[in-house]
Amino acid sequence: MDVNDVLLLASAVVLGLVWWRRCSKTGGVDSLPPGPPGWPVVGNLFQVILQRRPFMYVVRDLREKYGPIFTMRMGQRTLVIVTDADLIHDALVKQGPMFASRPADSPIRLLFSVGKCTVNSAPYGPLWRALRRNFVAEIVSPQRVKGFSWIREWAMGNHLRRIRAEHAKTGAVRMMASCRLTICSILICICFGAKIPDELIVEIEEVLKDVMMISLPKLPDFLPLLTPLFRRELAEAKNLRRRQLDCLLPLVRARREFLRTGGNACKADGEGNRVIGGVEMMSPPGEAYVDSLFDPAAQERVYDEVVAKAGKTARITEADVEALPYLQVINPLFPILSYSTF
Repeated sequence: MDVNDVLLLASAVVLGLVWWRRCSKTGGVDSLPPGPPGWPVVGNLFQVILQRRPFMYVVRDLREKYGPIFTMRMGQRTLVIVTDADLIHDALVKQGPMFASRPADSPIRLLFSVGKCTVNSAPYGPLWRALRRNFVAEIVSPQRVKGFSWIREWAMGNHLRRIRAEHAKTGAVRMMASCRLTICSILICICFGAKIPDELIVEIEEVLKDVMMISLPKLPDFLPLLTPLFRRELAEAKNLRRRQLDCLLPLVRARREFLRTGGNACKADGEGNRVIGGVEMMSPPGEAYVDSLFDPAAQERVYDEVVAKAGKTARITEADVEALPYLQVINPLFPILSYSTF
């Protein structure tokens, strides 16, 4: 090895160390909050993966060291973690438009969001405002929610019959699966204006659950350089997209035909997105809420509250639920998730 080779190698090492030091730091010229030092190229990504525990626990530990706001570099993405309520209010309320948009999506998520054209994927702007306005006016406005009461009563009747039949047949009840099926049936009926057979609801629910699982963050989301190594996952996503369309398009066409022949008009934008948004309520956050009701102490307290309100034999109405303070305290998910989808 001659002198030129040595100098070239030494220069490459020095430049690599300088680049690593620059990329592994947070703050400084970036004006970002301080955070944990990272590795070359991948930043803090593999440091998080190798801990093999939920990301929120990692954030909790880093908060003790770096304070309520800190920066993490996850591959080619830079995350600013905010854990203080006042700072969150400043960012999301006082300076909402500045932080209202969304980062770039992975190819898989772009596939299912039709190029970021759904209410929970569109960037902040005219399209997002139009989708949100349609969603609020047609789905979650008080007048609409009240008008959908017959759908909830129909679904709850099926829910109770299904539970009784399963208990009579097996002596046990798969409560979580039954709750997911009931919620999905309500959302499908709201979206498409028709009562759907349980067999089709189960098929749609399975497809939407697969969509949520395949859309979870993966390594190429943080390191796009690895995307060619995940071609099989993209092919699976395309097949799943075809299955999703095969499930939902017949319902869309049937609804359009119903309207063409004189049915009542109803907005039809983003039906599949609405169903997915509702099924997500029974994904980990929603299931955590249901799990809290499986706690014996919580069950007993909810039961005592219900009995005190309506007795042991009377049927609970939606108006009664609003007057159950303990149930309202442990059920904060709908207002949170309803705003998060906007």
